[in-house]
Amino acid sequence: MDLTEQPARTEPRLEHTVVDGVATVVISNPAKRNAMSSDMWQALPVLLEELAADHGVRVLVLTGAGDTFCAGADIASLQDPRGRAQALAVRAEEALAAFPRPTLASVRGYCVGGGSQLAAACDLRFAEEGASFGVTPAKLGIVYSSSSTRRLVALVGPSTAKYLLFSGELIGAERALRTGLVDEVLPAGGLEDRVLAFARVLASRSQLTQASAKEFADGRADRDAYWSQQAHGSGDTAEGVAAFLERRAPRFTWTTGSTGSAPTSG
Repeated sequence: MDLTEQPARTEPRLEHTVVDGVATVVISNPAKRNAMSSDMWQALPVLLEELAADHGVRVLVLTGAGDTFCAGADIASLQDPRGRAQALAVRAEEALAAFPRPTLASVRGYCVGGGSQLAAACDLRFAEEGASFGVTPAKLGIVYSSSSTRRLVALVGPSTAKYLLFSGELIGAERALRTGLVDEVLPAGGLEDRVLAFARVLASRSQLTQASAKEFADGRADRDAYWSQQAHGSGDTAEGVAAFLERRAPRFTWTTGSTGSAPTSG
C-alpha cells in the first residue's frame, strides 16, 4: 500500500490497516506535520490493545502520513497546566513498548519530540535519507520522563542521549544510524518497500522466539521458566526442525497468549 497516494485527510487521527499479518498504524495530522494531539495520544493505547488481541497481527509498523513521521506533540495540547498531554504521551509510549509482537518505526521527514519517543519505543527503526531526529524538551522547559530517558540511553548511550536532551538540536539520519538511534537508512523511495519486506520476514518467523527475545532484550530476567514451559508446549521447535530438514517454509502456530498466560512487559 502506498500511503502517499491515499486521499488526504485534514483532521488529526490514527489510521490503521492489517494486511497479511502486518498491522500498519499511520499518524495523520497533515496540518501540523503529523503532530500528536491529546486525543491521538489517548487513542493509541486503545488501538494497540485491539491489535494485540488480534492473533492475525504478527508485526506492527508505525509511520506517518505523507512526507513526515511526527513533529512531536501538538503545542496547543502542552498549554494544559496539569501536564495532561505529557502524561498521555508517556502512557502511549509505554503501551507501544509493551506491544507483544515486533514493532517497526518507518521514518521519513521529521521525527521530533513525541515522535522520537514513539520511534524509540518501537523495537526497530528504519529511516529514509533526509530524515531528521530530535529530542526537544529543553526547548520547551519540559522534564523528560525517566522511562523515556532510560529508553533513549539504552539505544544511543549516555553521551549521545545527553547531547540530544541538553541541546534539543536535530540530527540527520546518518548520525542517527551511527549512534544507534536507527537501524537502517534507505535511499529516497526505498523506505516503504524495505520496511514491508522486512515486516513480512518477521511475520514468517516464530512468534515464540520473538516474544521471548523481546522480553529478555528489554531486561526481563525472571521469565526463563515461563518461556521454557511455552517452548515445550508449543510445537514450534519440532516444526522448525522438520521444515529445515524437509527444505520447506515452517508453519509456526504459537501466538501470544495461545498457551498459558500472556507474557507481560515491565
